[in-house]
Amino acid sequence: MKTITRRCCLGMLLATPLLAACSHETPPSAKAALEPKRDTACSLDGMSLADYPGPKGQLQYAQGAPDFFCDTIELFAVYLKPEQQRLVAAVYVQDMSKANWEHPVGNWIDARNAFYVVGSRLKGSMGPTFASYGSEAAARAVAAREGGKVYRFNDITPAMAELDGGVLKDKSM
Repeated sequence: MKTITRRCCLGMLLATPLLAACSHETPPSAKAALEPKRDTACSLDGMSLADYPGPKGQLQYAQGAPDFFCDTIELFAVYLKPEQQRLVAAVYVQDMSKANWEHPVGNWIDARNAFYVVGSRLKGSMGPTFASYGSEAAARAVAAREGGKVYRFNDITPAMAELDGGVLKDKSM
């Protein structure tokens, strides 16, 4: 009986780091947001971040180079994928209550604490976007003016962030 108990304990100890690696929880050594350079391309589609309007995103990993995204929908599409294997140290988006919508620079905030307006008339690089804000009041004001609904980070689902083409969802074209 003692041998079985020891084996179970040893198995649990060995499995713990593997389970932690599968988690999207922020490790203690979260990295600071980086400002993309003028020529930084989107990790998903190669589009230049500087050439398009709307909020950008970035994933900082425990190891390796960060991924930058020209649109928050792309950030969520990658982050929420079950195939995401790299340990995420931090997730950042821009606070659009402080950034210029047409040419956003800086104003990076922790994406997990942001508020998102989903389904508004606002357009990002991929068409309809998840507009990110540092405060609930700012997000609600934009939703009242531009339409859409306010969500928290953990309320956004993979189905909401499907990359089936912004044009397909854009009824104004």
